[in-house]
Amino acid sequence: MPKLMKVEAAIAALDAGGVVAVPTDTVYGLAAEVSQPSAVAKLFTLKHRPAIVPVPVLVDSVEQIEFLGVDWPFWPGALTIVVKVPHELSVMLGGEGDTAGFRIPDDDALRRMMAVLGPLAVTSANEHGEMPCHSAYEVLERFSSRHELSGAIDGGERSGDVSSVVDLAESPWRMLREGAVSTAELARVLD
Repeated sequence: MPKLMKVEAAIAALDAGGVVAVPTDTVYGLAAEVSQPSAVAKLFTLKHRPAIVPVPVLVDSVEQIEFLGVDWPFWPGALTIVVKVPHELSVMLGGEGDTAGFRIPDDDALRRMMAVLGPLAVTSANEHGEMPCHSAYEVLERFSSRHELSGAIDGGERSGDVSSVVDLAESPWRMLREGAVSTAELARVLD
């Protein structure tokens, strides 16, 4: 049964191949270390997410993105940017092509965790297609009988909008999901 965890216990669980609910700068997310494909696979099982719907990768820095074989300028915040990646990475994250989404969350505690662990595959804490969780207690309630979830870090209430997702792998760019960053805001920067 999942339980509340301190950051140190969550790092240990993730490092051991577990899935942990983490507070992000928007909502709670289910996280697994990208370096552990079996842990990433648990995300799909836990969430009942179709294998062809890829999960994004959260990183603490551009250097972590470059380590994965990706070259693109990123910025912190609620914007997931889809770019071309090595095929093996795309397949592990659930993609059918050669793209993946990346985000640097604007949350210092989560970025400190990723500085220790490395990149995390993270998807909103919810069953696929349902509303995301906004607290650790909500995560534990929804996933109380799911053995794939090791636990949740209590980072308080998270009531932000989900991240926007923009595909920059092809030209012209296209908005895949409008969330915290509007299409108009992106157009001002990208057009």
